[in-house]
Amino acid sequence: MDTVIREIKTKNVITKTDVPVCDCAVNPYVGCTHACKYCYACFMKRFTNHAEPWGGFLDVKYWEPIKNPGKYKGKELFFGTVTDPYLPQEETYGRTRALLNELKGSGVKISVQTKSDLVLRDIDLIKSFPDARVGFSVNTLDESFRADMDNAVSIERRLAAMKKLHGEGVRTTCFISPIFPGITDVFAIIDRVKDQCNLIWLENLNLRGSYKPVITAYIKEKYPSLVPLYEEIYTYGGREYWTELDAKLSDYCKENGLLYVRDDDLERPFDSPPAVVNFFYHEEVKKSAKKRPTDV
Repeated sequence: MDTVIREIKTKNVITKTDVPVCDCAVNPYVGCTHACKYCYACFMKRFTNHAEPWGGFLDVKYWEPIKNPGKYKGKELFFGTVTDPYLPQEETYGRTRALLNELKGSGVKISVQTKSDLVLRDIDLIKSFPDARVGFSVNTLDESFRADMDNAVSIERRLAAMKKLHGEGVRTTCFISPIFPGITDVFAIIDRVKDQCNLIWLENLNLRGSYKPVITAYIKEKYPSLVPLYEEIYTYGGREYWTELDAKLSDYCKENGLLYVRDDDLERPFDSPPAVVNFFYHEEVKKSAKKRPTDV
């Protein structure tokens, strides 16, 4: 699929956000050519005036120079809430790098979330920011499943980049998200990354919006034995899978000397390596389970 690319002007590339891990969101692009089948950010398409499917277009942002970068001093800026700041097109357009250069020396704190090893290009620039963090999204070690789900670089390249950054003293996060029930081997991923990252974030798969039927059809085709489990979770709102996984993770972390923190206990110090943070219990998961007809 060819990507439709256009260059656009925007007043400000830094926006306030209610995302709990930061003060401001930074998205140097509109759209995301990784085209993840489970992308929650696909809702953004309706604001873009694009006819192309999510993943098939990219708007490259240009903004007026930031007159006073120091006004963001002490703020946490999160690069990549609804796009990947290190898409392949970043190598050509360099909008993420341009913004990092504008903010250099301003005293802001930055967090970068990506599925690309292109972030290594900017390693020296990233290290110039206090307490910089780079997170990599990894929800499988199976390259065939990864290829079914996204167009990003291989898992091995992501893990190699994580190891490089960690070795350079940059705080790194492995974002195991979304966890596909019965498919994502959370424990294998933790075993693989626990010595090369400071934090491991866990997030359950939420099925909603336009991608719910896409994922449901994929499970029926590729993992038919898991259809009852997915119906239990995503039709009837069952939480048993997540509560059992939560308990197993708690035991695993105790056995392996890892700090385990749930999303309702984030006031605890959880940035001492290594730490595992559980974000399973979103409001979507907490909603009362729908009753089966036989339960009525």
